Amino acid sequence: MLPLFRLARGPLTSLRLLPLRACSHAPMDRPVESSIRAKLSRTLAPTHLEVRNESHLHAVPAGSESHFRVLVVSPSFEGLPLVQRHRLVNEALREELAGSVHALSIQAKTPQQWSSDPSLAKSPPCMGGSKHDPGMRLRSDRE
Repeated sequence: MLPLFRLARGPLTSLRLLPLRACSHAPMDRPVESSIRAKLSRTLAPTHLEVRNESHLHAVPAGSESHFRVLVVSPSFEGLPLVQRHRLVNEALREELAGSVHALSIQAKTPQQWSSDPSLAKSPPCMGGSKHDPGMRLRSDRE
């Protein structure tokens, strides 16, 4: 049986119980992110994998899973040009890209590249969609 609560440390090291659904890291709260992580792990056997949901940086409803940034470090990328590495990631995530994922930023590195530059590039600010449309902001504020 899965636990329904987790322990949380509060001020002065007090402990309190929080419902497990309130945990932001619970996989049931982020099914698309979990699917992305699982598929990339299974198909590319990465030595390092970061999956970041950046939907909150865009004009989408709270809790959306539509904009992601991934960093995949895998020996599978050895000898492949960048475009082929991206194709491998896109192929692994074909279902997600055909469904709820609107944007996917990919960094695909070999283990050697990662050891010489272990960083994840920052995302540019959102400039598209309805972010700058006052009518859309008002509608999302009412929801």
